[in-house]
Amino acid sequence: MGKEAFEASLASGPHRQLAQMAGDWEGSFRLWFIPDELACEAPQRGRIRSVLGGRFLIHEYESCYNDEPIEGVVMYGYHLDEGRWESAWVESFGTGSSIMFSTGGGGSLPDVLGSYGDGQGGPRWGWRTTLEQPDPDTLVITMFNINPQGEETRAVETRYTRVSR
Repeated sequence: MGKEAFEASLASGPHRQLAQMAGDWEGSFRLWFIPDELACEAPQRGRIRSVLGGRFLIHEYESCYNDEPIEGVVMYGYHLDEGRWESAWVESFGTGSSIMFSTGGGGSLPDVLGSYGDGQGGPRWGWRTTLEQPDPDTLVITMFNINPQGEETRAVETRYTRVSR
């Protein structure tokens, strides 16, 4: 990554998009284990901060599933040399003791794909995460489960409203 390319990305490219997500957020966490059967809806709070001169975002959040607290951390970045989004996600509820690494295409906002095992040696499942920011004070993070046959279903949706920048 050259300095000029990074500065251009900060001014008007993917890194500018990341910077616009920084701030404190509140909203709701919704979870589905079975399509169209909501398993849980709970409040969620998150802090998103820009780190390393705007190269990456770190999203730290808290929610709950029934009475079980959930904490998570996600790092998002745009790899200029590869022209793709990248993320690393850990969570007390969803990822256990693993780190889910995901990558995606070069669209204007993160849309990344990772995978996880079923814990029993079976085929891996896909996990796709998308971020949308329809306006400066709204952020929607949606996660999709992809079964080994390639069928994708919504698994998690977080809808945030900005608390502060």
